[in-house]
Amino acid sequence: MQVILDNPKITIISPQGCLNAVNAVKIQQELGAAFNQCSNTIVLLDLEKVDLIDSAGLMALVSIVRRAKQLKQRVCFCCVSPVHRIIFELTQLDRVFEIFEDPRFLRANM
Repeated sequence: MQVILDNPKITIISPQGCLNAVNAVKIQQELGAAFNQCSNTIVLLDLEKVDLIDSAGLMALVSIVRRAKQLKQRVCFCCVSPVHRIIFELTQLDRVFEIFEDPRFLRANM
């Protein structure tokens, strides 16, 4: 019997400032590049330094998660501020997004 160990690579992306119509496409491109680097990638989006997420930013995040699922990869979020968590809850995206309080919890849930 052959045992294959599947160790995913974790790529951390830490946007800063606003996630809005101005830079949503850039974030999508960065995450797309992370998926293309390796077929076995978990992208961790660290939102600690994100001040504002508007509707275009939310759509970019949804698009990113959708693309990851198509590629059978994962996008996880960490360090989500209470304000952003409320936005995710109001839009029911907290049911779609994998959210971790601390990036260390991701390793425990792999």
